[in-house]
Amino acid sequence: MPQYGARRPAFTTPPDIAAIEALAERAFAAIPERLRRHVQGVGIQVDEMADDETLDELGIESPWDLTGLYHGTPLNQRSVDDLVRMPDLIFLYRQPILGEWIETGEDLYRLVASVLIHEIGHHFGFSDADIEAIERELE
Repeated sequence: MPQYGARRPAFTTPPDIAAIEALAERAFAAIPERLRRHVQGVGIQVDEMADDETLDELGIESPWDLTGLYHGTPLNQRSVDDLVRMPDLIFLYRQPILGEWIETGEDLYRLVASVLIHEIGHHFGFSDADIEAIERELE
């Protein structure tokens, strides 16, 4: 099984959407099975940047401030009485992720994995502190 903190080849040019998707798939595979099995059916989509509607809904002025977003109903807020709903999606935003990569010098795989884990945490309804604890466990 891939390790969350495993060293990945360094990129010398900004990776395209397909490369970010591949990093996200590797990061997803590294998530412990006890969590991963509860995320089945959640889609992962990589877009260049968040659209204006999403930014307005979240009250975010700059698209560079949003690297990822969970869109759906957290598991802890679901009910058997719920009507059919749209599938849950995790969005990763390529350009803001690359901007953070350039600014921080962080390994791109670790950065993508961190954003992905953070958004999966929202799927579970976890607090930011809970998410940080999971990330520390995976290092």
